[in-house]
Amino acid sequence: MSERRVGTVSRGIRCPIFREGDDLAQMVVDSVLAAAESEDGFEIRDRDVVCITESVVARCQGNYATVDDIAEDVRAKFGNETIGIVWPILSRNRFSILLRGFAKGAKKVVVMLSYPSDEVGNALVSPERFYESGIDPYATVLNEEEFRKTFGEVKHQFTGVDYIEFYRDLIEGMGAEAEIIFSNRAETILDYTKNVINCDIHTRFMTRDRLKKLGANVYGLDQILTSSVNGSGFNEKYGLLGTNKATEDTVKLFPRDGQPLVDGIQKLILDKTGKCVEVMVYGDGAFKDPAGKIWELADPVVSPFYTAGLEGTPNEVKLKYLADNDFAELTGEALRDAIKQAIIDKPKESMIGNMVSEGTTPRRLTDLIGSLCDLTSGSGDKGTPVVYIQGYFDNYTSGR
Repeated sequence: MSERRVGTVSRGIRCPIFREGDDLAQMVVDSVLAAAESEDGFEIRDRDVVCITESVVARCQGNYATVDDIAEDVRAKFGNETIGIVWPILSRNRFSILLRGFAKGAKKVVVMLSYPSDEVGNALVSPERFYESGIDPYATVLNEEEFRKTFGEVKHQFTGVDYIEFYRDLIEGMGAEAEIIFSNRAETILDYTKNVINCDIHTRFMTRDRLKKLGANVYGLDQILTSSVNGSGFNEKYGLLGTNKATEDTVKLFPRDGQPLVDGIQKLILDKTGKCVEVMVYGDGAFKDPAGKIWELADPVVSPFYTAGLEGTPNEVKLKYLADNDFAELTGEALRDAIKQAIIDKPKESMIGNMVSEGTTPRRLTDLIGSLCDLTSGSGDKGTPVVYIQGYFDNYTSGR
């Protein structure tokens, strides 16, 4: 068996423009097989991974909701009263349409922003300016006037948007009264209203539990539009989490009922090629931008649906640790053979805590592969909503 010289390969697969009602499974399989047979082709192998961006899954499902749909659900939960919006992220794409819906379903909206940045790293204030202020962000609550007096104009470094002004204008544009405050303690909102929508993503359960214990009538984003309103889209598990702006009055929700899709694609490819590939739906990758300090994961999970072979975490040894320690006296062929044997002999169970695996962060396979997919497909005009990955489960011992 000859030695494989190429490790993991991630390919963006160009596809047709997907529309509501399309047979997504068949179109994905046709696109992958056409790419494999093209002049840039590749051989379909067992344990390759087919990855589909959540956006096209939701689009084919027609999983959309309007400002009016959101407003109706909010009114049903809070009775057209004052509501507190706790810790939304600063985003035109992710949050602006939701805020319009909340405002349309309320008499007054109190937006409580975390500071100096939101949950995913969008900065209201630069670290330098914030440090110079001497403010303790966990002890100090600021109203809008106090915030402006301290920090002045605050525009997002990439978009140039002043989100304080932007969110205020959105609320008032829907006919509701607006108030904006700044606090990093969830219970602060109860000084303004007992009706709360907590909009944090990854700390949502802790925030909701804290507020409930203090008597709040609180719902998370994941508890709004969990069922259809007037025929709207919905997501029974994630509600409005993972939404993206579709039009000025519409959002695309996170996809639902995706397990039959990934299992179906796996079966179609097996039937056509005899190869058993893994399949997953992916959203935001779990990585942080080193320049803007923005953590990309604004979706509730990286992958909501995946085939069984993608469950778990990698179980790897660190080659450089073996080379520098266990086999420090070896070189050349002897070193290569010793490392290959160590990989073959590694325990099948998790090696967390074992020195030979130190530095191999135990992240879930779906988070790692989803991040690779997000970087491959991008969020612009590449036209590759499907990513085909080969060699991900290979190691140094893998031959052809």
